[in-house]
Amino acid sequence: MSGTGAKRGRPPAFDRATALEAATRLFWEHGYEATSVGELTRVMGIKPGSLYAAFGDKKSLFEEVVHAYGRSPAGAFAGAALREEPTAREAFGRILREAAAFYPGPGHPPGCLTISAATNVTVQDAGVAAFLRDLRNANLAAFEARLETARREGELPATADPRALAAYFAAVIQGMSQRARDGATAAELTETAELALAAWPRTGT
Repeated sequence: MSGTGAKRGRPPAFDRATALEAATRLFWEHGYEATSVGELTRVMGIKPGSLYAAFGDKKSLFEEVVHAYGRSPAGAFAGAALREEPTAREAFGRILREAAAFYPGPGHPPGCLTISAATNVTVQDAGVAAFLRDLRNANLAAFEARLETARREGELPATADPRALAAYFAAVIQGMSQRARDGATAAELTETAELALAAWPRTGT
């Protein structure tokens, strides 16, 4: 008796991971600005009070979504390739080919959440755009660092520009994300990936 009385008035429990997954899909598909708290609570299966209690405000929820996405296969493949591949060329080849497979892949909205979720935000939400921009710039810095190492070790010619090359590959990857959202297939994006790799600077003759 006393046990049931202690539970009276408590909100129903929810699976945080499942709720976060539902929020991720909504933000990924519609973007930050177009996603309302009402839509979030509907797909997450919780009431607004529970959302604020569990995640904070909409911005805090979005940041948690993005960090969780960054640990998922769809968000972590670039960093994994940079760490695991023995050469920079193999790393960037893997990144481009996996982007071609992931971005239009089934089971999730097309493209990359970090690239597309805050392309248009109001002035009051400029911090959200800056948050994603900082993450993308951190990826760009990781690209440049890997390419700088490749030049220092002789994998790239001494005349290669790691900064420009990193910016080039980042631009290709961001474009592939948008092309996936526009309906490009994995085969089409793979062609783009191979064309991008053809620009890799060669050493020697």
